[in-house]
Amino acid sequence: MRRPPRKPKARAAALTTVVVLRLYVAGGAPNSLQAIANLEAICKEYLKDGHKLEIVDILEHPRRAMAEGVLVTPSLAKLSPLPAANLVGNLSDKAKVLLALGIKRAAAAA
Repeated sequence: MRRPPRKPKARAAALTTVVVLRLYVAGGAPNSLQAIANLEAICKEYLKDGHKLEIVDILEHPRRAMAEGVLVTPSLAKLSPLPAANLVGNLSDKAKVLLALGIKRAAAAA
């Protein structure tokens, strides 16, 4: 009697969605430093290790900022998962940031 073939178990890592973010800042400007601190705190609290954050200083990379259409800093771009989203400002309004990232506050806190 033959056993039916087993289905491979899905790995937990395959189920984890990684949120890819890019934050454009202008050097050590106060709003840029505040945006970095606010975003890092949100990522630590709600995304843990499930995110990838790239910080782009437009003073060091002005051509990149222009090519990517960044006109104002600080500016946050959520690249994946879709839908993409953009936010401008120091990211102090946690509810708006979570909404843009597609994170439900109650589910994330549980």
